[in-house]
Amino acid sequence: MNNDRKAQYAFGMVGLGTMGRNLLLNMADNGFAVTGYDKSEKMLQFFEEEGKDHNLKGFADINDFVASLQSPRTIILLVPAGAIVDSVILELQPLLDKGDIIIDSGNSHFTDTSRRAVELKEKGIHFFGMGISGGEEGARFGPSMMPGGDKQAYAVVKEMLEAVSAKVNGEPCVTYIGPGASGHFVKMTHNGIEYAIMQLLAETYEILKNGLGYNNEQIQQVFEKWNNGRLKSFLMEITKDVFLFKDVKTGNLLVDEIKDEAKSKGTGKWTSQVAMDIEMPIPTIDAAVSTRNLSKLKKLRVQLNDAFGSSTKINANEDFIADLEEAFYFAMAGAYAQGMHLLWQASIQYEYELNLAEIAKIWRGGCIIRAEFLEDIYQAYKKQANLEHLFADANVQQKIKQSLKGTRNVISAAIQAGIAIPCYAAALTYFDTLKTGRMPSNLTQAQRDFFGAHTFERIDSEGVFHADWNQKKI
Repeated sequence: MNNDRKAQYAFGMVGLGTMGRNLLLNMADNGFAVTGYDKSEKMLQFFEEEGKDHNLKGFADINDFVASLQSPRTIILLVPAGAIVDSVILELQPLLDKGDIIIDSGNSHFTDTSRRAVELKEKGIHFFGMGISGGEEGARFGPSMMPGGDKQAYAVVKEMLEAVSAKVNGEPCVTYIGPGASGHFVKMTHNGIEYAIMQLLAETYEILKNGLGYNNEQIQQVFEKWNNGRLKSFLMEITKDVFLFKDVKTGNLLVDEIKDEAKSKGTGKWTSQVAMDIEMPIPTIDAAVSTRNLSKLKKLRVQLNDAFGSSTKINANEDFIADLEEAFYFAMAGAYAQGMHLLWQASIQYEYELNLAEIAKIWRGGCIIRAEFLEDIYQAYKKQANLEHLFADANVQQKIKQSLKGTRNVISAAIQAGIAIPCYAAALTYFDTLKTGRMPSNLTQAQRDFFGAHTFERIDSEGVFHADWNQKKI
């Protein structure tokens, strides 16, 4: 490995797994002098082999790695979230000088990012959290990036980040998100939306396969057609391709050989948890998180399937697929709207000063949830920066209204057939509740006051009231 201690590199990466290597290769392609550090000799060999066109070298010794970086040293971390991030920072800290920069680009919980920023600021080290979306290919050829925190540090890396990011209409898919842990909060919310859309695609697959009896070729054709229209997105694109991928071992489609138990890394759960904490409803995202957990109950599900029986076929007419497209559009819009509403509230709660138009703008390319619909979201918040909810935008309202009939037809048919559609149902119930001018929550308040003297407010006068509910009834 390279033991030259001369400061020659502009940027260093800790963690040379696939994401770290690909991002460094992307940076090198764009003319930046980069190096990496990893304790694994194997990872270092991969890095140097893949970076041979740029003569890239890595370090197994952290002292040599830090010494090789130009001042102010800029170090990007791409290591697993949690305790490993803290241990890496602890290892780096004594080797750094005031003014040096650490960028955490993993999926860290935003509260950890807030803590680390405060701790490092006290030592004169700049720190910010940066969410990266786009997977391995995105890191290599242009991801969407969400940096938030120390603005002075962002200025140092702005040119590099804009160069390596994805581009839409020539505009980079990266922007300064805001202070504190805003970058990781936005990435977390992005992942929550991702959970919801993935589950909606799974429910659509269920409707097509078990509700309509479609074979894999027919299912693939539906997703391909949709991806050529207004539902065009990265997740739709890869879903249509899943139904073309053969398993080498069996010759069958690989999707049919995969066990129906979905795993997760926790970011969807974090989104639901923080939404509960700041009292923002995101039921479509919540349903997606819960359904992944339900999928893990395989033994119980099989047992109850035997006891209660399977779903039945949907008695569909010739318009059903068109209705299903409307339903997917509606529920997808709801997932994005809930995520944006969460960001709107978090911006107030945590003083993040989020620019929702800019966030939608950088999500249009490079990231996992990139979709045609993000242009509508971008235009809505660009037109009205303080827009509280996406459904308050006139353009989105018109499209939602047009999709409602088909949405209700599909959800009703699926429920009648006993087909589980948790995200579709959550999206519609959320919408119907949100557009209800007077909810039945007055009864809830009456009950709370009855059993716990929790008080209530009246519609005809100001103040807080309590009733003696045990007095003689009428």
